[in-house]
Amino acid sequence: MELRTYRTVIPAAVILLTASGCAEQAFPSSSSAVGTAVRTSSGASHNRRSDMRSILKGLTKDVVIGSTVDANNGDQGPRSLYIVQHANPHGKLTTGQLVTCNFEDASGKEGAGTTIEALNPKPGSDPQRFIQSSSLDGCNGAAVHPRHGTVYGTGLTSGKLLVITAKGNVEKTYSGKPIDAPLGDIVAKPMQNFSPLYVFVGTTHGALISVSVGFYGNQLATEVAKGFEVGNSSDGEMGPTGLAYDQGIDTLYIADGVTNTVVAFSSASKLLVKDEIVVQPGGKTFKCKYPKTTCGSLVYSGSPLDAPMAMTLLPNGNLIVANTQGSANTLVEFTPDGQILATKVVGSSSQQGVFGLASKGTNDNNTVVFYTDTNDNNIHELKP
Repeated sequence: MELRTYRTVIPAAVILLTASGCAEQAFPSSSSAVGTAVRTSSGASHNRRSDMRSILKGLTKDVVIGSTVDANNGDQGPRSLYIVQHANPHGKLTTGQLVTCNFEDASGKEGAGTTIEALNPKPGSDPQRFIQSSSLDGCNGAAVHPRHGTVYGTGLTSGKLLVITAKGNVEKTYSGKPIDAPLGDIVAKPMQNFSPLYVFVGTTHGALISVSVGFYGNQLATEVAKGFEVGNSSDGEMGPTGLAYDQGIDTLYIADGVTNTVVAFSSASKLLVKDEIVVQPGGKTFKCKYPKTTCGSLVYSGSPLDAPMAMTLLPNGNLIVANTQGSANTLVEFTPDGQILATKVVGSSSQQGVFGLASKGTNDNNTVVFYTDTNDNNIHELKP
């Protein structure tokens, strides 16, 4: 596989609970060649009020936080981005740090990077190696448990998902089908105490995989959704890549760069059964085994989305994705019901380079957005 033709970002992981079910049913959503916003269909759990104020428009300053290049082996090409929420006091990471994966080696060979780096969220920060491992070959995801600092790292080339202790030691490895070409991961806060942790991982085969990593949940990787369209060596898209989870409404958002869509899976904490959701051709309709519990719906399709991949959930519930085609390094902000609020070009290069997004804040006035740029191998902060 020619890895240079592929672009990767951060699909998501969430803490999930129980499953339930009823009869299988298909739910259609409307589509448009230009752009379509669609509210969720039956079974969806969207209940957020749309915030029509654009956060992106107010982020006028672009500040360089620091380089992600590994000081020891020169790995580069940051692909994912995660903010440490609550660090383990006995671990390597600290609360608020920015964690990213290096997808390339020192020569720039894609799919050969093997390091996870952490940077303090202030300008002039130096990268601190969290781990280097050949099992992370093609590192494209590094999410931190919101409570005890465990890191879940993925390698596209190695085909593995690693559970890494807060001290940087590999504790468990998941590999083989259905996780044979993982695209990354991210962790959300548990919905309640003692919930099992489920990691959601998109794959190059157009599937969404759920892996239980503790407590009383499933102990095997389960393909909970399939049918996302995937690209090929000529166009480079990967299919289900950028993911974001909104715990407040238990909804998982998924960006597909091939169909130029963002879709929502409702009641994501109840996705536990093989192929519960099957995405139909075109990426806008869904066949759901348990539609009264969980199903898919189209949030938006078409322009200004142009091969969207990285995605982040803003504190007010809105979303930002990063395009990987068209106008270089364009970010698109929209509401959960698909109303476009703003677009913004970041970086100074005409070559696509934004493959990781993260945001933090408590309200519209203090929200900031971080992004990775493979053109300068830096993490940047967009701030008011």
